[in-house]
Amino acid sequence: MAHHTLKTAYSDLVDRLNRFPQGAPPSELLNKILKVLFSDKEAQLVSLLPIKPFTAEKASRIWKMDLNTTRKILDTLADRAMLVDIEQNGEQEYVLPPPMAGFFEFSMMRVRNDIDQKALGELFYQYLNVEEDFVRELFTNGETQLGRVFVNEPALSAENALHVLDYERATEIIQTATHIGVGMCYCRHKMQHLGKACNAPMDICMTFNTTAASLTKHGHARRIDSVECLDLLQQAYDHNLVQFGENVREEVNFICNCCGCCCEAMIAARRFAIFNPVHTTNFIPVINDQQCSGCGKCVNVCPVEAMSLVSANDAHHPNRKKALLNEERCLGCGVCVRSCNTKSILLKSRAKRVLTPLNGVHKAVVMAIERGKLQHLIFDNRVLFSHRALAALLGTLLKLPPIKQAVASQQIKSRYFERLVRQMKTV
Repeated sequence: MAHHTLKTAYSDLVDRLNRFPQGAPPSELLNKILKVLFSDKEAQLVSLLPIKPFTAEKASRIWKMDLNTTRKILDTLADRAMLVDIEQNGEQEYVLPPPMAGFFEFSMMRVRNDIDQKALGELFYQYLNVEEDFVRELFTNGETQLGRVFVNEPALSAENALHVLDYERATEIIQTATHIGVGMCYCRHKMQHLGKACNAPMDICMTFNTTAASLTKHGHARRIDSVECLDLLQQAYDHNLVQFGENVREEVNFICNCCGCCCEAMIAARRFAIFNPVHTTNFIPVINDQQCSGCGKCVNVCPVEAMSLVSANDAHHPNRKKALLNEERCLGCGVCVRSCNTKSILLKSRAKRVLTPLNGVHKAVVMAIERGKLQHLIFDNRVLFSHRALAALLGTLLKLPPIKQAVASQQIKSRYFERLVRQMKTV
């Protein structure tokens, strides 16, 4: 009976995680990860929580538990970064973050003794780097992705710097954030436990706004100001790290400084390049073949292997090489530009701009539409039979051929929808 109860608790939790657009494919490895992070009682309780932010009073009603006990459980989970606690209009709210970017990373953003981080790191490696299901679903399912790349600002010329919008600049995100936190890079920390980490800076994972407020409150990240954060950004530039952040224009919650060898986003960009798993910048490098010396520095620093060396076809120098760009694979980060000693690489604007969701609400809804999960956002209370029934009905409608899916029309992603999102925030 105990075994049956344990299995049911974690399978229910997996089901809850997969109602959000960024889910986690069921796996024995996933169950092992969740058992490290949640007790069986916590797993069962968390499986009942709504997708949207909720108060302790709402959780108390769902759990059929007194308010004081409910608060203690919620605060304990928030203290371990399994939940993010947010203060909205003087009222405390909670939200269960997705596994990634979310509580997977939060569990490894500092050294801690309450869990076996070595065992957890090994499980993460097997689940994310060996098994492909999680990374494939996270980064290749749908057109709207989890994250986007920020352009390496020192690589911009004076001319194309004029075409960079504020939300495309990591410096702007840093300077306008209400809260800033810095913690250990989850990816390199995980790889460190397997003896595979590179020598890139470790304490350089940036969080902002509501996420930073919660993580710094509970000691999972260190609170810093914008000046120190800008210094860390320069350190990331100096180590040829790529800025990979939340795919929204407003209220960005994270920017990771990614290496090509350890970081999941860069690995996914190489492994699943054909699916465009990471949104690019609005720039792309252009190589001056006449100036290129074929030194290969751009090849060495490119995190997604978009650069290669080929013959320069120079009859006078038959061994001469030149750099060649694979535009389909390129992220437009600009790391190659800074590495080029001969100034043979420049950034130019892409012909078609990349569309970025307005904020987290906009991103979640669009991702849910694309992944057939909109019903879970609309009918969020799984405790009510009416919500479960209506969610099932809408789920069936979303599986109809595209021509019959009125809710999944391109119009939903338009500026009209953005205005609706803005209005929802003021209600």
